[in-house]
Amino acid sequence: MKTQNIYQIDNLPATDSIELFEQILNKKNTKIERIISTGQITPDDQWYDQESDEWVILLQGNATIEFENAEYTQLSKGDYLLIPAHRKHRVSFTSSAPPCIWLAVHML
Repeated sequence: MKTQNIYQIDNLPATDSIELFEQILNKKNTKIERIISTGQITPDDQWYDQESDEWVILLQGNATIEFENAEYTQLSKGDYLLIPAHRKHRVSFTSSAPPCIWLAVHML
């Protein structure tokens, strides 16, 4: 079985406008994905309103998550956060140097 490395980022898209989403696991009640962000943010007029809880950890980089009530949570390498289902949020900042490497766990 071939191993993979969570920090390997040599397969980034050619354009800076696209984040890389990589599905690691998708089982009955759990989905795990790796996300690579290089400065991308959620558009100002959009909010995530997810059907399930999401646990995220920022493995590299710096990022800010904004919640609908104007609450901001800044994340640095190693910080993690549980976002409850239907808690409207958006990503308002991601670093490009170094790129952000996220691990997201969705409890379905």
